[in-house]
Amino acid sequence: MTFQRPAERGGPERGRFEELAEKASNLTSSPLFFLICLAFVGFFVAAHAAHLPVPWLLLAGESTSAITLLLLALLKNSEMRAEHAIQRKLDAIAGALLEINKDNESPALKELRDSIRMEEEL
Repeated sequence: MTFQRPAERGGPERGRFEELAEKASNLTSSPLFFLICLAFVGFFVAAHAAHLPVPWLLLAGESTSAITLLLLALLKNSEMRAEHAIQRKLDAIAGALLEINKDNESPALKELRDSIRMEEEL
């Protein structure tokens, strides 16, 4: 049996969604996307200021809501990827510390072993 780190429990391979989400995350953090958002907000404000018919106002409001929901999903995906990357690094550090001190039974190492639940994985 091997010790499986929490960040690796979902599998090491990246799916299409993860790749698409990373590309979209890179796009949404660019100055170009910010300018597109400013233009879109400008359209939303102009639609209300010009007293356009209700269908146009609904289009502006509903599309803003849809874009907000999509950006929220991208933000959560980006957060999860960052969390998994940090977890992999912490697991590697914890594993190295335990390996270096495998003959030592100090309370700190016991707490480290318990916190990463090594015995549950074995």
